[in-house]
Amino acid sequence: MRIAVIGGGPAGLYFAALTKQLGPGHDITVWERNAPDDTFGFGVVFSDETLGGIEHADAAVHEAMRAEFARWDDIDVHYRDTVTTSGGHGFAAMSRKRLLGILQNRCAELGVELRFREEAPADLSGYDLVIAADGVNSAVRAKHAEHFRPSVETRRCRYIWLGTDLVFDAFKFYVLETPAGIMQIHGYPYGREGSTFILEVQEDVWQRTFGSIAATSLKPGESDEKSISLIRELCADVLQGHGVMANNSKWVTFGTVRCETWLHGNVVLLGDAAHTAHFSIGSGTKLAMEDALALAACLHENTGVAEALKAYELERRPVVTSTQRAAQASLEWFENIAQYAHQDPPQFAFNILTRSRRVTYDNLRLRDPEFAGELDHWFAQSLGTTSRPPMFQPFKLGELELPNRIIVSPMDMYSAVDGVPGDFHLVHLGSKALGGAGLVMTEMVCVSPEGRITPGCGGLYTAEQEAGWKRVVDFVHAQSPARIGVQLGHSGRKGSTKLMWDGIDEPLPSDNWEVCAPSALPYSERNQVPRELSTTDMVAIRDEFVACALAAARAGFDVLELHCAHGYLLSSFLSPLTNQRTDGYGGPLENRLRFPLEVFDAVRAVWPAERPMTVRISATDWADGGIDADDAVEIARAFASHGANGIDVSTGQVVCDEKPQYGRSYQTPYADRIRNEIGQEYGIAVIAVGAISSYDDVNSLILAGRADLCALGRTHLYDPQWTLHAAAEQGYPIAWPKQFAAGNRKPQTGRSDGPEPRLDLVRSGPAGTAHARWRPGVPE
Repeated sequence: MRIAVIGGGPAGLYFAALTKQLGPGHDITVWERNAPDDTFGFGVVFSDETLGGIEHADAAVHEAMRAEFARWDDIDVHYRDTVTTSGGHGFAAMSRKRLLGILQNRCAELGVELRFREEAPADLSGYDLVIAADGVNSAVRAKHAEHFRPSVETRRCRYIWLGTDLVFDAFKFYVLETPAGIMQIHGYPYGREGSTFILEVQEDVWQRTFGSIAATSLKPGESDEKSISLIRELCADVLQGHGVMANNSKWVTFGTVRCETWLHGNVVLLGDAAHTAHFSIGSGTKLAMEDALALAACLHENTGVAEALKAYELERRPVVTSTQRAAQASLEWFENIAQYAHQDPPQFAFNILTRSRRVTYDNLRLRDPEFAGELDHWFAQSLGTTSRPPMFQPFKLGELELPNRIIVSPMDMYSAVDGVPGDFHLVHLGSKALGGAGLVMTEMVCVSPEGRITPGCGGLYTAEQEAGWKRVVDFVHAQSPARIGVQLGHSGRKGSTKLMWDGIDEPLPSDNWEVCAPSALPYSERNQVPRELSTTDMVAIRDEFVACALAAARAGFDVLELHCAHGYLLSSFLSPLTNQRTDGYGGPLENRLRFPLEVFDAVRAVWPAERPMTVRISATDWADGGIDADDAVEIARAFASHGANGIDVSTGQVVCDEKPQYGRSYQTPYADRIRNEIGQEYGIAVIAVGAISSYDDVNSLILAGRADLCALGRTHLYDPQWTLHAAAEQGYPIAWPKQFAAGNRKPQTGRSDGPEPRLDLVRSGPAGTAHARWRPGVPE
């Protein structure tokens, strides 16, 4: 097979070497427009997982790399004149220039033709396969953009890639608090001679510091010497008299490259040409070499090029998507680093280590149990309690004491009869309360027959409904330490639909009721056109909320949540996509907030002062022109200033053509921002919700200060005793219902090995946390 490789970076060279190794008969040519010893950047970092793959695929390449590695275990976080160290992480890094040399030599040994200082021919029609490994600014991707359908998301920070002859002994995060604002340094050693040194700065801070001196037009290979001179001054304490090295070093913004497909005929994108992931998780070269390995393997395993390329994309895309999701979380954390500047050093260090959600509370406990124990102790001290998993620390919501940080999220059950909750609701909510959660929330309880989503939705607008809910509340209070809250809402334009399992959001086949909204815009083409509410209608609906709040208080609910999310009535007032009124209730956000705040104020006025009130919001509409994160902060601020005790941060479900970015804990960045901007300012709770499914994630979110409470829904449907089981898994002695107490230990499953004999004559002692640091020339 004749194979053309465009680009002589790690992706192209490693692919060429592996493919030639697997098929010596292949005719492979690599074109690289730069000289063989040209390279931009300084060091590259690898994970143990990637290195294992490299060792298995080509022992010669791995052995040559291993001889060059700087290895260490520790991460140091320098913040507020303190250094917090976490060990057990296991890094390997090397000079990018040496990596390219190793791969070039291996290609030459195997018979790959390497052409440097030469552009690839325009006509490659004589080749069976064309590999586009020509980097982030790929000319091949641009030429065939209509087929690859790329997008580039440009981010908000500027950074400059530098080196220093100061050899760091660990991975270093330095947080610099300057008169212009916060800057951050990412640093790591790449060998005996130096370290990578990246300065990253938020745009406003950059403008105040470098905006007047930064070079605006540099030729390829030139560096921004004026900026670098100022960086030497700003980072003098970090550099300790050592020099700063430049190599095509200039200010840039990171662009996340995504392509709808990596394939076009016999052309395939590889590495940065296909995708990028932010440098803060050290993934660029790692992804590139993993791409190369996977593509070489797929070509070897499949009979034809087309089949092999399809197999390659099918295998790699999920891995890349997962990495890009983690990188996105990491880069957004650094973009918003200023919002964490109030945190104490231990919490800040934990926050930065867990920013991508790949490292978690449990993961850190495995890597560095001493560090994890110190964090638990710090968190307990900050609360005036004893050390325990963060999710089991008590919490005060307004004046209400909660025994732990777990909420059973509101979930519509569509099982009421004429709005009356029955035996199902008693068992459903009662079982969740017996399961250990600190707070159990009802489904959205509707304020009127016309405010129902479906005929099966519960209400609080009749005496019979009130009595039904009181039965549930009384059981929860009598049989568990849990508290119980009611969520009040009105369906708005999303009402008069079938039960979820009969067709979610589909209109009823008959007996529909009229729906209403701020504007006469249907949820979808198949749904009713709602009646646009008059101000008289709005007063009537406000009074319905008030009447139901009074009923909820009489029923004994501990918490009241106002549902202003998911496209229901109050939510549809907030979004510009659903509210197109021209009166005082439409237009700017201040006006769109007016009716939801009027309802909130009226309900707060009759809801008992000692009982907390929360508000659920959709922090983004996941649609162009809709609510975004900046709007969500202002919405939260408005409700907080009106006396809300907590903000329950969900997203979406406002318009039917939304494009949510699903993933593990995918909504928590919105809660994180609101907690650290609004929660801190107003002293209110912030609740995270959405695809939070493990106690590890809950502990991580709480300890990092990204949320005060976590609401879990589907997780509790899977396991009503989830909180009790989470305590058992973590060895925490939570109080079980006395009827269940005999089952408070996890049952043995499957075969269990018996006691093991002693086989060591001299015991080596317990394994401690790995704290190796890179100190070349210093004996271990």
